[in-house]
Amino acid sequence: ETKHGGSKNGKKEGLSGSSFFTWFMVIALLGVWTSVAVVWFELVDYEEVLAKAKDFRYNLSEVLQGKLGIYDADGDGDFDVEDAKVLLGKYKHRWNNYIIQLSYSSLFFVCYVQITFYMAWQTGKCCVMFVEHHRYVRNLFPFCNKSGLKERSVPAQPPPESEETIQPAEKSYVESEPEEEIQSVLHEALHSQPVSYEYDMDVEKTVSDPEAPGDSELILEDAIEHYTEPKHEKQTETEDTGGTKISPHQLHVYPIKVSVWLGLSKNIQRQVWWKRNKKKKKPKLLNKFDKTIKAEIDAAEKLRKKGKVEEALRAFEALVSQYPQSPRARYGKAQSEDDLAEKMRSNEMLQKAINTYDEVVSLPNVPSDLVKLSLKREADRQQFLGRMRGSLITLQKLVQLFPSDTSFKNDLGVGYLLIGDNSNAKKVYEEVLSLAPNDGFAKVHYGFILKAENKIAESIPYLKEGLESGDPGTNDGRFYFHLGDALQRMGDKEAYKWYELGYQRGHFASVWQRSLYNVKGLKAQPWWTARETGYTELVKSLEKNWKLIRDEGLAVMDKKRSLFLPEDENLREKGDWSQFTLWQQGRKNENACKSVPKTCALLERFPEATGCRRGQIKYSIMHPGTHVWPHTGPTNCRLRMHLGLVIPKEGCRIRCAQENRTWEEGKVLIFDDSFEHEVWQDAENYRLIFIVDVWHPELTPQERRTLPAI
Repeated sequence: ETKHGGSKNGKKEGLSGSSFFTWFMVIALLGVWTSVAVVWFELVDYEEVLAKAKDFRYNLSEVLQGKLGIYDADGDGDFDVEDAKVLLGKYKHRWNNYIIQLSYSSLFFVCYVQITFYMAWQTGKCCVMFVEHHRYVRNLFPFCNKSGLKERSVPAQPPPESEETIQPAEKSYVESEPEEEIQSVLHEALHSQPVSYEYDMDVEKTVSDPEAPGDSELILEDAIEHYTEPKHEKQTETEDTGGTKISPHQLHVYPIKVSVWLGLSKNIQRQVWWKRNKKKKKPKLLNKFDKTIKAEIDAAEKLRKKGKVEEALRAFEALVSQYPQSPRARYGKAQSEDDLAEKMRSNEMLQKAINTYDEVVSLPNVPSDLVKLSLKREADRQQFLGRMRGSLITLQKLVQLFPSDTSFKNDLGVGYLLIGDNSNAKKVYEEVLSLAPNDGFAKVHYGFILKAENKIAESIPYLKEGLESGDPGTNDGRFYFHLGDALQRMGDKEAYKWYELGYQRGHFASVWQRSLYNVKGLKAQPWWTARETGYTELVKSLEKNWKLIRDEGLAVMDKKRSLFLPEDENLREKGDWSQFTLWQQGRKNENACKSVPKTCALLERFPEATGCRRGQIKYSIMHPGTHVWPHTGPTNCRLRMHLGLVIPKEGCRIRCAQENRTWEEGKVLIFDDSFEHEVWQDAENYRLIFIVDVWHPELTPQERRTLPAI
């Protein structure tokens, strides 16, 4: 009996096929639940999709024939190829976003699982359709048209009606109502540039500094043309049904819920709600008159977009001459001059573009969106030329014309920061936060200003909440830098969490190396030897002549103590720390060198030090009871040498990254001050050292000549 599957008591042993399948499904579904239950589900409502499909009265073949003037997407007054590209998803995903949020309660040992599949049943076949969680969901049923379901085959790759396959870094989708997102593109074009508070024309060539505020194109048409969605996880494709044609009568789709109990307990508590984006008005770039000459404007604009800048400029100049009251023609002329200035690298031509942008606003009947674009671009180009006060006047005009637009106030605050007027910038951001308390851009800048005022504790919540908002313009290394620094000064270990996040987002070379003005690829280590730097002759000369350097420094301390100026970068927690500078940014201080002539003559032989435009050469005296906060230098382009002159036997030390060292009289310490470092002076007497900054040895001669000073 046992041999044939039975037992002595007549009962069969082992699991039946159905029982095994049941447990297999339980385990499989439990695995699925544990992998997805803690993420945000983002699904599409099938009924809503069908409703939108029924409302969409024209199929894509009619769209391409130019019969949908009401779907004009670029504000040019009619429907053309550019609008068709929008509908085809070439520019931007157009479906409304639906967001589903899941909250759940943790259960002890037992739980209830419910998963919904979309089952598509075709005569003789069936397949499961599902959507991976994603901020922008795909249309599950791209074959829908005005009659409900359009007969078509399901190919292995998505057809153009549903979605267009493009570069991995971007995804495009189709929207039945393309105009609803255009305003968001305008907003991005106007307000999403990276923030920069230091004007520098050459830094982009060799250094990964933050972009200058005016470097990104702000024209609406170009903004739409180049706009792409952020890169997200790869989405799951709808299953291929084998290439067979699907008709409205053959295909049926059903949501199927699978419920599994694992133990006896109450259900997981879930709360679900949907959020639908509001429709936004599309911008208008043409007034009534410009619509009558639209064909001529389009012809000139196509030349510009094809890169035929000189021809485009001549075409727009002819239009302006013929129609002097046309805002759009004059704006096209300004754009062409702007493009030509970049091509020619001509500041004179750029100034012409700035003047023309300003002329656009002075014309009658200018659409407000065109006013915004013109003034915004004018301000950016003024900043690019270093004309910060002129840019500030332009931004003030924008705020006066559009007082309810807080983004322009934010830009005005940046304008004040660019000229060092923190007081007025602070007032602007206080006004923004009174109107929009959750404005992340205003919060990070307000926190930045508070920290500059040494209001460390007050600055932290603004910096933290601003960064957590993820608003455009907040993802900047300076804000991670200053938030971490503020937390460190408050003794909060959370500082390194933000440094780590800044590193992960590409702002810092590492958690420890947090300089912001860098050249990529340079060797990075906290401590260096003379041989590693290649500057052995300089080190030997300093160590050989250390007493000469010391004696001249002590003489200045005795007779001209006023030449030693207190440290002014707010790096001290407590104590007394002063410096006497001989070279700054590669420039010699002639008056200072008169007090220490032999020391300066000695250094003249070493251009790697005297020519280092991102460093200094100076004496540094630190008195007992001084503590220098953990901090980093501004750039990875230099190394710092410390020559010990007067060093107490105990109580003085320096930490760079995670290693502490001490000074010795007549010996040189070399470290990379772009790494976090900290200093303690707990001795009974003062400490005097001589600081010499040198170019990083891996910088090329060309880089040493062209890198801007810091």
